[in-house]
Amino acid sequence: MLTLVLVVILAALVFEFINGFHDTANSIATVVATKVLTPGQAIMLAASTNLIGAFMGTAVAKTIASGLIDTEVVNVTSQVLICTLLGAIIWNLITWWRGLPSSSSHALIGGLCGAALAASHNNWTALIWSKAGDGDWASNKGLLWKVVVPMITSPLAGFLLGVSIIALLYLIISSMMKAGGPLAKLAKPRWVNAFFGKAQLVSAAYMGLAHGRQDAQKTMGIIALSIFGAQSSGILNDLPAWLSFLHPDGGKDDIDTWVIATCALVMAAGTAAGGWRIIKTLGHKMVKLQTIDGFAAETASATILVTAAHFGMPVSTTHSISTAIMGVGFAKNPRKLKLGVIERIVWAWILTIPAAGGIAYGLWRLIEALGWA
Repeated sequence: MLTLVLVVILAALVFEFINGFHDTANSIATVVATKVLTPGQAIMLAASTNLIGAFMGTAVAKTIASGLIDTEVVNVTSQVLICTLLGAIIWNLITWWRGLPSSSSHALIGGLCGAALAASHNNWTALIWSKAGDGDWASNKGLLWKVVVPMITSPLAGFLLGVSIIALLYLIISSMMKAGGPLAKLAKPRWVNAFFGKAQLVSAAYMGLAHGRQDAQKTMGIIALSIFGAQSSGILNDLPAWLSFLHPDGGKDDIDTWVIATCALVMAAGTAAGGWRIIKTLGHKMVKLQTIDGFAAETASATILVTAAHFGMPVSTTHSISTAIMGVGFAKNPRKLKLGVIERIVWAWILTIPAAGGIAYGLWRLIEALGWA
């Protein structure tokens, strides 16, 4: 039914909006914690850079649309996608309310896998585990290459890159102090804080662009999957003129311009709505940050996100920024890391995919029992 396709698109945009305010903290927590910007200023910076970043490629969207679920095994109907989105939205709202920086990306992936598994009547081949691509390893498809591997490596990379960048910066400052003269003056805390206060505006913008490039694309993939499925089943035949834009311009690996633009705008609007609960956890509770620390964490995290997006890997913004902050804190003083807060965050990470998947699975079973599937 065309109505269900429109419901999927609406639900996807609701998810995108929630993703915006849920993940606002990921791109601005450090710049707020270091008092370089007020929360309001930081949110507007994040919203504008998220909007721009969303237009910077579609590799991640293509992974969501065609790289995780085998559409020859399970029919990805509008009902499946509605359950997918509701599973992700419900889990996002739970973790947002609890102030836990869990991954919207993994919530969406978990929801998609859970709903597809339920719709296929527990046929695990509906989930693409590993599928060789046409070129090098980066062209491979499946949960192993696009979800599991980056889910493990991106937090580790965030931690190590955070450690490396802050260590390099401190080494440079130490060398300047030893050199004496004007360089030693510039290495004093007052000058260092002033410089990195300005530099952090750049790193925060870089983080916003990276966040937009990663997270906006995931919803694009869901909408593209819905439209392609509707096209294949003939639902989009004889559309009224005002809905003619729904006809896909290409195959399921192509993302239409209107999808990109709409997701970008909605995510920017959601980002502008803010998410102060999670900002407090990331920016204040894990480790106390100075401007130089914020710069290092944002630069490390954004670099990982941009690299992963280039290879079509839907990496968690939450994981990358959280572990980058941990890495910076560890490099400064391992004993000052607040392990209790970190433990809560890690548990949220571990539970996200199965929890969102379980919710989506249960929702499908419910609508099936009600005869709505």
